[in-house]
Amino acid sequence: MTVDAIVVAITAIEEHHLAQLVDEFLELIGASRDLADPAIARLTPNPYPDDADAAGDFADATRDDLLDRRLSDARRVRASLGDLDHDSESFAGGTLSPKELVVPVELVDAWLRTLTALRLVIATRLGIVSDEDSGVNGSHDVYDWLGYRLELLIQAADEAGTGLIR
Repeated sequence: MTVDAIVVAITAIEEHHLAQLVDEFLELIGASRDLADPAIARLTPNPYPDDADAAGDFADATRDDLLDRRLSDARRVRASLGDLDHDSESFAGGTLSPKELVVPVELVDAWLRTLTALRLVIATRLGIVSDEDSGVNGSHDVYDWLGYRLELLIQAADEAGTGLIR
């Protein structure tokens, strides 16, 4: 049996907020990306922490391609999410009603990479260095929620037998 798509339950408000996060991510890594931003650095890891010259050469050779791939992935994810024609306050009673988020199998990898990249950006912004770090006043909730969404997508892909998760 061939699986064409993965279906994950999501509420309207969650989809709306995820779309907003992806929009902000697209802005961060878009054409006017600030290479001095620590979040950009987190998205483009340095395999040579003890060799500044090698690290610089590696970054120069790979950074743009890696960020362009992340940009392409995020655009594909954003295209699969709903429009933001309304603000989160104007949902007509259906904010917590579950709906199906359909992710075509060919987009699962883009979704996984984008959700992971979003978590890296949020971790950088909040100073999270391990999953055990906890925030005050719910500051880590979005980070945790993205991890939950990532886990659900992985489980759904695994259960569907897509062969994508090994």
